[in-house]
Amino acid sequence: MLPDSTTAPPAAVSLRSAFWYWLKLGCVSFGGPAGQIAMMHAELVEKRRWISEQRFLHALNYCMLLPGPEATQLAIYIGWLMHRTRGGIVAGLLFLLPSLLLLITLSWLYLAYGHVSAIAGILYGVKPAVVAIVAAAGWRLARRTLRSPGLAAIAAAAFVAIAALHLPFPLIVLGAALLGMAGGHWLPGHFHAGAMPHGGAARFGPALIDDDTPTPSHARFSWPRLLGTAALGVALAFLTWLGLALLGGREQPLAQMGVFFSKAALLTFGGAYAVLPYLVQGAVEHYHWISSAQMMDGLALGETTPGPLIMIVAFIGFVGGWSQAAGSAGEHLWLAGIGGALVASWFTFLPSFIFILAGAPVVEASRGNLRLNAPLTAISAAVVGVIASLALFFGHHVFWQESPVPHWDWLAVGIAAAAGVALIKFQMGTIKLLLACAIFGLVLSYLP
Repeated sequence: MLPDSTTAPPAAVSLRSAFWYWLKLGCVSFGGPAGQIAMMHAELVEKRRWISEQRFLHALNYCMLLPGPEATQLAIYIGWLMHRTRGGIVAGLLFLLPSLLLLITLSWLYLAYGHVSAIAGILYGVKPAVVAIVAAAGWRLARRTLRSPGLAAIAAAAFVAIAALHLPFPLIVLGAALLGMAGGHWLPGHFHAGAMPHGGAARFGPALIDDDTPTPSHARFSWPRLLGTAALGVALAFLTWLGLALLGGREQPLAQMGVFFSKAALLTFGGAYAVLPYLVQGAVEHYHWISSAQMMDGLALGETTPGPLIMIVAFIGFVGGWSQAAGSAGEHLWLAGIGGALVASWFTFLPSFIFILAGAPVVEASRGNLRLNAPLTAISAAVVGVIASLALFFGHHVFWQESPVPHWDWLAVGIAAAAGVALIKFQMGTIKLLLACAIFGLVLSYLP
């Protein structure tokens, strides 16, 4: 039963109490951004009533306009709104750290023991499921987004551009945004994806930060604060990169990772699946930090850990650092791997903190006035085509085997098809699906 609307707001929440909540969330935040946002809504809006429905959705709308993982940014936003800058930093770090530590551990186990038959069997069952997960993500986004022939055409063009013409992902995002701006002006009816359901305007009783709660002093907009925070973020990124470049040179992998993952952080419109093709283009095809097969394995590991899926950058950084150290006959490969994982994560997630800590006061001062629907809708349509190309890319590497002779792996195709049916028709959870496929692959590894 919902609380009565006359119930008193909850007592003030200390940073210590918030610390334990954000740590718990970081440890159990499975299910991708939709699941993570649903967890925060159920806990912070419905149960604890730290923030009202409308303030929660307003923060979410802003985070969805930004590049980067929206669930992570939403946690930073709410932490910042409740406990100033230190609250935002605590919320964001605790949302990310459990996932980062777990993925570093799994990356080490993968590289040190990945050829053990049991682990190989588990990955054999999981990789076709990952293909199905990517395809299902594209399908769901397509159903929500492609509401007009114009948007469908943008999706098809994006697919051709990245799959056949091999155009860089940033150029595709820019082109879609420009088409959206033009289409929103000349053909506004064709560039509206429809309202996204947010659960209505349900009330759960007065919240600590309610609809009519005055904006806290630290959340009021000021130009000096915005420019100072943005400058500090840029300085942190530049000084970190400069230190890496001075230690090993501009062309050594860690310095290159700093530049590459900074670009990736600014291009993650549409979620992690949308930026994966860019990561493949750079990490696999250009820098050769990681192979296509390893990229698939990393995505499988990323799907089974809490936190944002874009944390797969830690796996890429770990494998890249390990491989470069091994190639130069270096020792302590695990230290090189950890260095790569930390560099990749730092440059990927630092912009998310700056976007919120610098930009959120602007949003608090102008609630209800965000008007970027047309270009964002066009970008979302392009993302559908990009995700489709990603599913094709992964499917090719999973289903087509080159040895002992070139052939289709029809068992892997069957696993992916069954996983797709489970995801789309029966709405099976990602973790349950991956666990089932992992067990199936493990059983297969013991069969003669």
